[in-house]
Amino acid sequence: MSRPLVVTDCDEVLLHMVRHFREWLDTQHDIEFQLEGNPFVQSMQRRGSDEALAEKEVWALLGGFFDTQMNSQLPIEGSVDAIAQLQRDADVVVLTNLTDARNEARQHQLKTLGIDAKVFTNQGPKGEALKRIVEEHGSQRAVFIDDLAQHHQSAFETVPHVHRLHFCGEPAIAPHIPCAQQAGHANARIDNWADALPWIQETLHGETR
Repeated sequence: MSRPLVVTDCDEVLLHMVRHFREWLDTQHDIEFQLEGNPFVQSMQRRGSDEALAEKEVWALLGGFFDTQMNSQLPIEGSVDAIAQLQRDADVVVLTNLTDARNEARQHQLKTLGIDAKVFTNQGPKGEALKRIVEEHGSQRAVFIDDLAQHHQSAFETVPHVHRLHFCGEPAIAPHIPCAQQAGHANARIDNWADALPWIQETLHGETR
């Protein structure tokens, strides 16, 4: 029988992203990025302007960040040790919404920081990708971890037997994002690894689910 499986997102779960992205926008592009609850694509504007950046420019900047600044990203507190502990008794893979061309860079980035795990890249809702991973792995017990509510909804609708943990390790945005547990799409909402690790271990290895 296959070992239990953890499928985890990367940005804001394993690594900080928006804080480094905001600093890069500030110092390199003279762009203010306000993390105060506005939708992501409406949160950036050039200094001296009252207009938000066009959505096309926002995504171009985000791509530029991942192409040039991934080495600036630091781990969420406790994430590296938590993954190492989980890997003793479970398989851990990363499902990240980056283009396939950035898969190798993401895997190298994580390995450099101490997380040696297979990376799956994806675009859009994660439910179908999660379903393929779980079916290929064959585990009877699996946990999906992500910081965005829409991915938990997608997972709930596609693979409802997979347990879902809504986790956002960035304090600047955690209070502002919709809660997937409150929406009924996640089994739990925990935003720190000290509390998340025992929940995951109990879900994977406990007598009951």
